[in-house]
Amino acid sequence: MRVVLAEDLFLLRDGLVRMLEAFGFEIAAAVESGPELTRALTELEPDVAVVDVRLPPTHTDEGLQCALKARRERPGLPVLVLSQHVEQLYARELLADGAGGIGYLLKDRVFDAEQFVDAVRRVAAGGTAMDPQVIQQLLSRRAGDDRPLAGLTPRELEVLELMAQGRSNAGIAAQLVVTERAIAKHTSNIFAKLGLEVSDDDNRRVLAVLAYLDRDR
Repeated sequence: MRVVLAEDLFLLRDGLVRMLEAFGFEIAAAVESGPELTRALTELEPDVAVVDVRLPPTHTDEGLQCALKARRERPGLPVLVLSQHVEQLYARELLADGAGGIGYLLKDRVFDAEQFVDAVRRVAAGGTAMDPQVIQQLLSRRAGDDRPLAGLTPRELEVLELMAQGRSNAGIAAQLVVTERAIAKHTSNIFAKLGLEVSDDDNRRVLAVLAYLDRDR
């Protein structure tokens, strides 16, 4: 699996390269700026891009904007964004096209090698890998309004959060120590209350739920 990595801090970039290579990834390019990232994504056509939000020359959202531009030119390009803090705007931008293959992790997650590598693989396969803190903020943003989200039970909210992280029904069942059948029932209830069409496609259902939660009032 070929990876383009963009991170301006040398020590972190070098550490990520070594970690990914240790797990069998091929590093097609490891760059430190927005222009370099744009060239690498265009010329190398990687299987997945791992991108820091803030890159030179602007040190604002250069990395994210480069990744979004690349996804417009190559729809569905898997992108895992790394950020120091939870930025709901960035999460919304990533989710906007609904094409799948997206992730948003806080940099703290990088220090858990297995969790980070699992997220890279999930995104590369067209799935989602959203940081739990991002999901919690999206959920809490809606919990107090009068939308159907307010009608979800505490257990359904818990299931929804795990769904949004990109977990399968089996993964959610293992996490909550219940049966897959119970999770399937919760999932059906969630979609019904949110007014969303039930789908067997885990990626589309997660994207649909996240888009619903985060759409404008």
